[in-house]
Amino acid sequence: MPVLCLIANPADSELDPALAAAVINETGGELNWLNHAIACEIIEPKSTDALALAREVIGARKVDAALVPNENRRKQILIADMDSTMINEECIDELADALGIKAQVADITDRAMRGELDFAAALDTRVALLKGLERKVIEEIRRERITLAPGGRALVHTMREYGAYTALVSGGFTYFADFFAKRIGFQEAVANVLEFDGERLSGTVAKPIVDKNTKRERLLALAAERHLPLSQTLAVGDGANDLDMIRIAGFGVALHAKPAVAAEAGIRIDHGDLTALLYLQGYS
Repeated sequence: MPVLCLIANPADSELDPALAAAVINETGGELNWLNHAIACEIIEPKSTDALALAREVIGARKVDAALVPNENRRKQILIADMDSTMINEECIDELADALGIKAQVADITDRAMRGELDFAAALDTRVALLKGLERKVIEEIRRERITLAPGGRALVHTMREYGAYTALVSGGFTYFADFFAKRIGFQEAVANVLEFDGERLSGTVAKPIVDKNTKRERLLALAAERHLPLSQTLAVGDGANDLDMIRIAGFGVALHAKPAVAAEAGIRIDHGDLTALLYLQGYS
């Protein structure tokens, strides 16, 4: 039994009863509000092309639409990317800013996230440019420049309350992932290790690099460890290095993602915050 979800950004919702009614007029089904004026679900839409019809009715309004099965909707594993997903920034770009080379590094980051560059080679190139950056500066950046993405703590804590296991798996760095995983509430964090020469970055990262294969393999391992089918997993990210885990997860979500990633993901959230992942699971 399919469910059509309509989800807006809580900070600037463009979803109202009139829009929900207009969608139902095209798709059929029974309306249930999960959070009034922010998220609703249309149960058993009659149309065989309900998602396309919904998006046509929504038009340019900032409302996401997703079609999900109602069976086993609440997932038991969450695996999430960090940079530009659970936090708002790309940490490596902020480190580069401290050296006055943010534009140069950010361009490489963007191309890597779009899948235009080999991730491991691009990471090595960017980390080499950070050589000499002081540990105390990195700590300052972590403390003052990195912000949590809206809805992340609600997502993680709610899923944990209902028995799910949560993992932050990042192509970024443990210096940030370990710290923010604890702040958000994740049960584990996996990321790359920056290497130091005394109190300054050596310009290298420990091998093997955490990349798209690592993310996919960690998702498979978590499911196997908990004797769960992949249908009981949820993966979320924004970049090309997230696609492999997004493809195999029960709910694979591209969140504010690069176009190529959004095009391939089973679910795309372009406007909502991380609480959208709770509404997809039927939480109200």
